[in-house]
Amino acid sequence: MSAKPSVLFVCVHNAGRSQMAAGFMKALGQDRVEVLSAGSAPKDSINPIAIEAMAELGIDIANNVPKVLTPEAVQASDVVITMGCGDACPFYPGKRYEDWVLEDPAGQGIEPVRVIRDEIKARVETLLAELLNP
Repeated sequence: MSAKPSVLFVCVHNAGRSQMAAGFMKALGQDRVEVLSAGSAPKDSINPIAIEAMAELGIDIANNVPKVLTPEAVQASDVVITMGCGDACPFYPGKRYEDWVLEDPAGQGIEPVRVIRDEIKARVETLLAELLNP
Protein backbone atom coordinates (compact mmCIF):
# COMPACT_ATOMS: atom_id res chain seq x y z
CA MET A 1 0.00 0.00 0.00
CA SER A 2 1.27 3.44 -0.86
CA ALA A 3 1.98 6.07 1.77
CA LYS A 4 -1.48 7.53 1.19
CA PRO A 5 -4.54 5.30 1.23
CA SER A 6 -6.80 5.80 -1.78
CA VAL A 7 -10.58 5.68 -1.83
CA LEU A 8 -12.89 5.45 -4.82
CA PHE A 9 -16.52 6.51 -4.35
CA VAL A 10 -18.88 5.07 -6.97
CA CYS A 11 -22.56 5.67 -7.66
CA VAL A 12 -24.57 5.34 -10.86
CA HIS A 13 -24.51 8.94 -12.08
CA ASN A 14 -21.49 10.34 -10.17
CA ALA A 15 -23.63 13.47 -9.73
CA GLY A 16 -24.75 13.34 -6.08
CA ARG A 17 -23.79 10.77 -3.45
CA SER A 18 -20.30 9.90 -4.69
CA GLN A 19 -19.50 13.57 -5.31
CA MET A 20 -20.62 14.54 -1.80
CA ALA A 21 -18.61 11.67 -0.31
CA ALA A 22 -15.51 12.63 -2.28
CA GLY A 23 -16.00 16.27 -1.24
CA PHE A 24 -16.13 15.30 2.44
CA MET A 25 -13.14 12.95 2.15
CA LYS A 26 -11.04 15.66 0.50
CA ALA A 27 -12.07 18.29 3.08
CA LEU A 28 -11.79 16.08 6.16
CA GLY A 29 -8.80 14.06 4.94
CA GLN A 30 -6.80 17.22 4.21
CA ASP A 31 -4.60 15.60 1.59
CA ARG A 32 -3.87 12.50 3.71
CA VAL A 33 -6.08 10.37 1.46
CA GLU A 34 -6.16 10.04 -2.33
CA VAL A 35 -9.78 10.54 -3.43
CA LEU A 36 -11.46 9.41 -6.65
CA SER A 37 -15.11 9.30 -7.65
CA ALA A 38 -16.88 7.84 -10.68
CA GLY A 39 -20.20 6.61 -11.97
CA SER A 40 -21.29 3.53 -13.90
CA ALA A 41 -23.52 5.79 -16.06
CA PRO A 42 -22.33 9.35 -15.35
CA LYS A 43 -24.59 12.37 -15.88
CA ASP A 44 -23.43 15.50 -17.69
CA SER A 45 -23.22 17.61 -14.54
CA ILE A 46 -23.35 17.55 -10.75
CA ASN A 47 -26.76 17.65 -9.05
CA PRO A 48 -27.32 21.37 -8.19
CA ILE A 49 -29.07 20.46 -4.92
CA ALA A 50 -26.06 18.36 -3.88
CA ILE A 51 -23.82 21.34 -4.70
CA GLU A 52 -26.05 23.60 -2.57
CA ALA A 53 -26.15 21.14 0.36
CA MET A 54 -22.34 20.85 0.39
CA ALA A 55 -21.87 24.61 0.02
CA GLU A 56 -23.88 25.05 3.24
CA LEU A 57 -20.99 23.28 5.00
CA GLY A 58 -18.33 25.23 3.12
CA ILE A 59 -17.39 22.45 0.69
CA ASP A 60 -17.37 23.40 -2.99
CA ILE A 61 -18.11 20.58 -5.43
CA ALA A 62 -19.57 22.87 -8.11
CA ASN A 63 -16.65 22.51 -10.51
CA ASN A 64 -16.41 18.74 -10.29
CA VAL A 65 -17.26 16.77 -13.41
CA PRO A 66 -18.94 13.35 -13.38
CA LYS A 67 -16.48 10.71 -14.56
CA VAL A 68 -17.07 7.29 -16.04
CA LEU A 69 -16.03 4.35 -13.88
CA THR A 70 -12.96 2.59 -15.27
CA PRO A 71 -11.29 -0.66 -14.21
CA GLU A 72 -8.07 1.40 -13.77
CA ALA A 73 -9.74 3.61 -11.14
CA VAL A 74 -10.77 0.53 -9.18
CA GLN A 75 -7.30 -1.02 -9.48
CA ALA A 76 -5.68 2.23 -8.29
CA SER A 77 -7.80 2.32 -5.11
CA ASP A 78 -7.33 0.62 -1.75
CA VAL A 79 -10.97 1.05 -0.76
CA VAL A 80 -13.97 1.06 -3.10
CA ILE A 81 -17.21 2.51 -1.71
CA THR A 82 -20.25 1.76 -3.84
CA MET A 83 -23.61 3.51 -3.48
CA GLY A 84 -26.34 1.73 -5.32
CA CYS A 85 -24.53 0.77 -8.53
CA GLY A 86 -24.79 -2.97 -7.84
CA ASP A 87 -23.31 -5.25 -10.47
CA ALA A 88 -22.08 -2.37 -12.64
CA CYS A 89 -19.10 -1.92 -10.31
CA PRO A 90 -16.13 -4.08 -11.30
CA PHE A 91 -14.70 -6.32 -8.60
CA TYR A 92 -10.99 -6.94 -8.02
CA PRO A 93 -9.55 -9.28 -5.40
CA GLY A 94 -7.53 -7.68 -2.62
CA LYS A 95 -9.57 -4.46 -2.47
CA ARG A 96 -11.71 -3.45 0.46
CA TYR A 97 -15.30 -3.00 -0.70
CA GLU A 98 -18.16 -1.37 1.19
CA ASP A 99 -21.65 -0.77 -0.12
CA TRP A 100 -23.26 2.28 1.46
CA VAL A 101 -27.03 2.10 1.15
CA LEU A 102 -28.07 5.72 0.70
CA GLU A 103 -31.10 7.30 -0.90
CA ASP A 104 -30.44 8.87 -4.29
CA PRO A 105 -30.62 12.69 -4.03
CA ALA A 106 -31.64 12.99 -7.71
CA GLY A 107 -34.89 14.89 -8.08
CA GLN A 108 -35.15 15.68 -4.36
CA GLY A 109 -35.36 19.04 -2.63
CA ILE A 110 -32.77 20.47 -0.25
CA GLU A 111 -34.30 19.03 2.96
CA PRO A 112 -33.98 15.32 2.05
CA VAL A 113 -30.60 15.98 0.42
CA ARG A 114 -29.31 17.48 3.70
CA VAL A 115 -30.24 14.23 5.46
CA ILE A 116 -28.37 12.18 2.83
CA ARG A 117 -25.41 14.60 3.03
CA ASP A 118 -25.19 14.29 6.82
CA GLU A 119 -25.35 10.49 6.61
CA ILE A 120 -22.52 10.53 4.04
CA LYS A 121 -20.46 12.83 6.27
CA ALA A 122 -20.81 10.48 9.25
CA ARG A 123 -19.76 7.49 7.14
CA VAL A 124 -16.80 9.36 5.65
CA GLU A 125 -15.64 10.37 9.16
CA THR A 126 -15.76 6.71 10.27
CA LEU A 127 -13.92 5.52 7.16
CA LEU A 128 -11.30 8.25 7.50
CA ALA A 129 -10.62 7.27 11.13
CA GLU A 130 -10.16 3.63 10.04
CA LEU A 131 -7.82 4.56 7.19
CA LEU A 132 -5.62 6.93 9.19
CA ASN A 133 -5.50 4.79 12.36
CA PRO A 134 -5.32 1.22 11.11
